[in-house]
Amino acid sequence: MTIRRATAIAHPNIALAKYWGKQSFGFNLPAVPSLSVTLSGMATRTTVTFDPSLKRDELRLAGNDGGEQATSRVSGMLDRVRAASGIVERALVESDNDFPTASGLASSASAFAALAVASSGAAGLASDASAMSDLARKTSVSAARSLFGGFVALRAGMPGDEALAAEPVALSSHWDLRVIVAVTHEGPKAIGSTDGMLHTVRTSPYFPAWVDEAPKLFARIRDALLARDLPTLGEAVEQSALMMHASSIASAPAVLYWNAATIDAIAAVRALRASGIAAYATIDAGPHVKVLTTSRDEAAVDAALQHVPSVLRTIRTTPGEGARLVDEAPGAE
Repeated sequence: MTIRRATAIAHPNIALAKYWGKQSFGFNLPAVPSLSVTLSGMATRTTVTFDPSLKRDELRLAGNDGGEQATSRVSGMLDRVRAASGIVERALVESDNDFPTASGLASSASAFAALAVASSGAAGLASDASAMSDLARKTSVSAARSLFGGFVALRAGMPGDEALAAEPVALSSHWDLRVIVAVTHEGPKAIGSTDGMLHTVRTSPYFPAWVDEAPKLFARIRDALLARDLPTLGEAVEQSALMMHASSIASAPAVLYWNAATIDAIAAVRALRASGIAAYATIDAGPHVKVLTTSRDEAAVDAALQHVPSVLRTIRTTPGEGARLVDEAPGAE
């Protein structure tokens, strides 16, 4: 009995220029370009075992059954790997995060990036980062960016784009930025990102305006990043996040991911900036606030966020590396 196994680690990425919305012509393509930073300090570890004794794919998240919906998404990616490799066996997927899951901290990005690398490794497929980025994107758009370290872009999808991979913009060493995450809730969010996004596309009168403006913000953010211009970058990053959330809040009924601590943390960031401390906020589809700052101001920003009522804890992060294999045993008996 041949068992093929591999383990991968991937890190979440925080979108500086937000992705929100998919193209209507299919293939899980983003409607707008996005640019992110892959973060150290948080990680997903995933092991994939192709096992002839299994009758169906199984998913274990932190040791627990992953549930039907999540397992179905995992199987979708595994089916692509099986088709490319010729493997027919079902797989056991064991995945763990060292940060809150499904709560707006990009756990799906790191999870499906790790799954793409681990499943490709276990199946003996060539370890081409662009191919694995495209594989991950077909299941989770943001996961395409976590295949790469540092600062990463993913352009908007176009007709004919069955394949679309993210591309590195700058290495993690390009800029010593710090990102502090203010965790405002430990459990999963009430509305998943995919459901919230689809609802926004269908019902928000602000969504077309978001699609029009997002490419301009992307260009500003990319240029400011390459120039290491934090004030320009930070202002555009905040605008991207707030425009994205404005489109979802305008949905009918509204999709509101924030809680009281989210608002208080944003206010704290603005107060820090008014006092001369470098601090700029961004928020993904969840209640947590991520703050861009410098190594000089990191301690002050962290202390201020920890004093915000209802902020449960903070996580200090830096630009980190991409997804990678850490163990593989293809063809083990």
